[in-house]
Amino acid sequence: MFSPTGLARTGFRHLAARLSALALAAVPAFFLAASPAAAFTDEEKKELGGIIREYLIQNPEVLQEAISVLESRQMVADATQRSKAVAELKPLLLSSPRGIVAGNPQGDVTLVEFFDYNCGYCKKALSDLQDLIKQDPKLRVVLKEFPVLGQGSVEAAQVAVAVRMVAPERYMAFHQALLGGRGQADRAKALAAAKEVGIDPALIQKQSTSPELNATLDESMKIAEALSLNGTPSYVVGDQVVIGAVGFDKLKAAIATARSKQPAAK
Repeated sequence: MFSPTGLARTGFRHLAARLSALALAAVPAFFLAASPAAAFTDEEKKELGGIIREYLIQNPEVLQEAISVLESRQMVADATQRSKAVAELKPLLLSSPRGIVAGNPQGDVTLVEFFDYNCGYCKKALSDLQDLIKQDPKLRVVLKEFPVLGQGSVEAAQVAVAVRMVAPERYMAFHQALLGGRGQADRAKALAAAKEVGIDPALIQKQSTSPELNATLDESMKIAEALSLNGTPSYVVGDQVVIGAVGFDKLKAAIATARSKQPAAK
């Protein structure tokens, strides 16, 4: 067995040059874990730290490599956590009465989209969703309001919930009119979109104090937090969480992957 102190004094420079970025980044923690901190004198800790610092200054690319490894590990950890959360939240994701279902209600794969009416990327992604529904007759889509871009977004989402309550059959037309429109969405713009698709604004106004408005948005926020969603649009396809406006092809590939995991029909 090597003495940690002796290794730090005589062999560390040669060893450090051969370590991978991750191993090097873990060296201080390794020594402290292998031997109680009390085993090192203050002078020895200072010497060890100085050796590591000198090596990193002379080889700064090691830090970039270590950060890259750390980010990769974090991505794997996030994906694992999200997959677990998806499994736990499936009833809310797929069957909550507070989500709007589009496409084929009996479809074999469900794509859940979290969106904000003021999200420019959501506006661009609208055509991707429309094309997926047109081209895939077995696709089921669930839409969930996720207003994270200010008060106007919250107001627009509340109107959208009211539309779902009073005229669910016209929700998609309303959704496309508002999300496809220009300018910042707010209550006035949302009411105008509702009127445009033939919904009496007075019916929307009657729901303005309904607890269901905030309950629906709270449910979406709860799911988004559990899934660590950090932007819009975000999607759940099968057991995958897809962040961002990734485009038609990547969404289609995610749907194909989810479909391939379905049990074979008997």
